[in-house]
Amino acid sequence: MLDIFKNCDKEILSAIGKSEFKKMANTDLQRFCDELRAKISIVDVVGSKIKLVRKGREYQACCPFHNEKTPSFTVNEAKGFYHCFGCGAHGDIIKFEMEANGLTFIEAVEKLAHKVGMQLPKLSPESKEQAEKRATAYDIMEMAAKFFEKNLRLPDGQEALNYLYGRGFDDKIIEKFRLGFAPNNNGLKALLSSRGISDNEMAELGLISIPEDSKRNPHDFFRNRVMIPIMDKRNRVIAFGGRVMDKSQPKYLNSPETPVFNKRRILYNLNYARESGYEAKRLIVCEGYMDVIAMDKYGIGYAVAPLGTALTEDQIQEAWKVVNEPICCFDGDNAGIRAAIRSVDRVLPVLKPGYSLQYAFLPDKMDPDEFLKEKGTEEFLKTVTDTTPLKELLWKKTLEGKSVDTPEQKARIEKEIKEEVAKITDETVKNYYIREMKDKVYSELIGNKPHMAYNNNQNKTYKPKPKVRTYKTDLDDLVGKYIVSAFVCYPQLVEEYEERLLDFVIKDEKLRAMYENILDIIRSNPDIKDEGELIEKLKENDFAQVLKEKTDLKVLKKQCPDIIKMRKDMDGRLIEIQLKRLDNEIRECKRLLASGNFSDEDYVRYENYKKERNAILNEADNL
Repeated sequence: MLDIFKNCDKEILSAIGKSEFKKMANTDLQRFCDELRAKISIVDVVGSKIKLVRKGREYQACCPFHNEKTPSFTVNEAKGFYHCFGCGAHGDIIKFEMEANGLTFIEAVEKLAHKVGMQLPKLSPESKEQAEKRATAYDIMEMAAKFFEKNLRLPDGQEALNYLYGRGFDDKIIEKFRLGFAPNNNGLKALLSSRGISDNEMAELGLISIPEDSKRNPHDFFRNRVMIPIMDKRNRVIAFGGRVMDKSQPKYLNSPETPVFNKRRILYNLNYARESGYEAKRLIVCEGYMDVIAMDKYGIGYAVAPLGTALTEDQIQEAWKVVNEPICCFDGDNAGIRAAIRSVDRVLPVLKPGYSLQYAFLPDKMDPDEFLKEKGTEEFLKTVTDTTPLKELLWKKTLEGKSVDTPEQKARIEKEIKEEVAKITDETVKNYYIREMKDKVYSELIGNKPHMAYNNNQNKTYKPKPKVRTYKTDLDDLVGKYIVSAFVCYPQLVEEYEERLLDFVIKDEKLRAMYENILDIIRSNPDIKDEGELIEKLKENDFAQVLKEKTDLKVLKKQCPDIIKMRKDMDGRLIEIQLKRLDNEIRECKRLLASGNFSDEDYVRYENYKKERNAILNEADNL
């Protein structure tokens, strides 16, 4: 019988002792602790207690367990542990909660579980037997891996070996990834049976299939396939993937979920890629394990892949333990694009400040192996670092296959993008996405409408908005107050000036919030032309106090008794602010040019400022 403690969790043993562990350790508890470590960042746990500073691939701080002036306490996110070189303190998230907060093991686990909404499993009286069973499972999977490796080098495995050589995988790659071959017989079952492993144990680990028809004999699950072992972060074999060598289907066959394998949590090759990823400050998530192996062949050792599923929330959070923004690399075909879009749905609910996904699509519908063979490593790295941010893919996902020609179609897009952003649970990230998507709606759905300028006779003329400017101008409090007050007095001005005001930023937060609410009200109620009706809507939306503090409608009405004068006054103020800002910028550019200490970029900036100034002056002449 295997020693119960051979493969059990060392941190749990050191924290609570063998005698206590014998009472409670079981497969469910072990799996539960592993899941906590997968879901909860040790940097977040330790960082809630002490201030951490990133130093290369680790974080440093003064140790919370002894007095020191020079930091000797380190936290390794990828490996999930902390260590103090001063006092020797060492452990994972559970141990830290126990030591830092004086909790028992169970209290620490319950506290961490509460953070992620998990419930502690009930501990059964058969816990010792189950712990032994779990330890045995890893040994059985290791036996299977060695069986497949050995068969690759036997005569029956020659076709599989030639297939791997044909894909450019040399012996070094084959040995590193422990590639093997499953013969077209029941050799694995025979081997394991000879070592006392029962059919039920083999079936539970996905190594054999037991037919429902009792007249048929159990048989090996993988047959006549190239075998790819799947390992956890501790380099233990937990599952397999099998690939055919011809065009038969299914092309890939993965182990089913087992007591030691949860395909939603595991990223293939993370056991190797996390160290390489830390050094390169990059992690590439591709579509399959053969892509990962191919990339390693070309010296790109920081690639991982999900296992037969779209990228999951748990896998995303595993990737975030290596880098803040992993690059999702997809083939440029329809399947690759669909996989990318599915990942958007998975990542939105788990987004947090500083963490996201980037996307790269390979051209000409090539996969990484094909691209690397044809164009080489340097060109591949250029392509995968020319990424599309998550926010852009979210926008494309929402617009895909939809017309935006009518107001109703545009309204549908706006509604759907709001529903997508609502999936984000972190309020800070959500608020920034709301702003970004509002800008997208305005610039891409509304922004193709030319700006409407008016002459003093109120005859409408259309004038294209100058396209040279790329900078936004701050509106000081007085002008911001004036503009928002003008919109309250004359709601019909909102549609006329909404696009133009994209070039400006209202600095006062309360005024800006009320301005954005006015835009929302007018878009939802385009027939509002009356000041009183708009004011009522604003009050319903809790802006009564802001109206009182930040606007002076009576004075404004007296100064501009009609909409024609209001337009003229608003245009004049906006142009004056833009010209003042540009004059300052041009003056600074001239100073740089006169000093001789300027770059080509400075000169281009100077020319752009002048063009923008001339365009605004021409606009003023045409008003």
